[in-house]
Amino acid sequence: MFRYIVRRLVTMIPMMIVISILCFTVIKLQPGDFTTQFLTDPRITPEQVAQIRERLGLDQSPVVQYLTWMKGILTRGDFGYSFAYKRPVQELIWERMGWTVAVAGATIVFSWVVAIPIGIYSATHKYSFFDYLLTFIGFIGVSIPSFFLALILMYLSLSLGGTAVGGLFSQQYIGAPWSWAKVVDLVRHLWIPVIAIGLSGTAGLIRLMRGSLLDVLGTQYITTAKGKGLSQRVVIYKHAVRNAINPLISVFGMQLPELISGTIIASIVLNLPTMGPFFYDALINSDQYLVMTFLMLSALLMLIGNLLADILLALTDPRIRYE
Repeated sequence: MFRYIVRRLVTMIPMMIVISILCFTVIKLQPGDFTTQFLTDPRITPEQVAQIRERLGLDQSPVVQYLTWMKGILTRGDFGYSFAYKRPVQELIWERMGWTVAVAGATIVFSWVVAIPIGIYSATHKYSFFDYLLTFIGFIGVSIPSFFLALILMYLSLSLGGTAVGGLFSQQYIGAPWSWAKVVDLVRHLWIPVIAIGLSGTAGLIRLMRGSLLDVLGTQYITTAKGKGLSQRVVIYKHAVRNAINPLISVFGMQLPELISGTIIASIVLNLPTMGPFFYDALINSDQYLVMTFLMLSALLMLIGNLLADILLALTDPRIRYE
């Protein structure tokens, strides 16, 4: 297992290089750059725009720009300079990384804690009234966009007299030192983004858990376990669920980057201090180094998530070996 992990980590290096080249190429294919927005400003002359492009290094060829960016990363850990925010990219990323991981982590925990028991119940009570009801709710969860669900939850909260709507803290706790009251305020604000962002993934996991468990319950070794007189609880939780959960573990590697990059609109609607709205602003402003760093970070999370999923699969299923 150790050699397998080392090989995967080493393989990530050329993969990240290829991903960086592809991302940079796609970014440079779009028309214009950061200075294009100044061309419509009558107060700035074309000569001044050319000077800005030269100062920012945008007058150089794309190959030179890419190599300069990569050299800064490899030699100094410098991910470039944000043209729009006039600050180093790594500072901007780290400011929002903590809350991004916190919201994404809470959403993943919510999805798994809710989805697995419901999926098990739905599979063990196949074609019952509650199975049909949970299936219907699951389809609704998959079909409703997260930003629309966020708007509905915000409206319901305000209608019921709630005030913890939008953002992660009330106004008096923004920038305040941590205290028990601030933690409580965070929890009061956190439930809306967790449900709005996580419901779609929860519904998908429910359907996946139900289908996988139904397949396992129809196998011969489950029939043998029942024939030996084992209780229903032992057959399901000790034998069936351990194998049925493997597809969900495989999906785990895809969840974190999807939560970061796939919920941009919902994060904007909820005014969350995460990287999703940050990425959207960077795209609008053609802030290429900030966009590149975000894409590289998402790709790295994808690779690490898949590696963790493979390791968890080996730990949960003794039949899986990577050596």
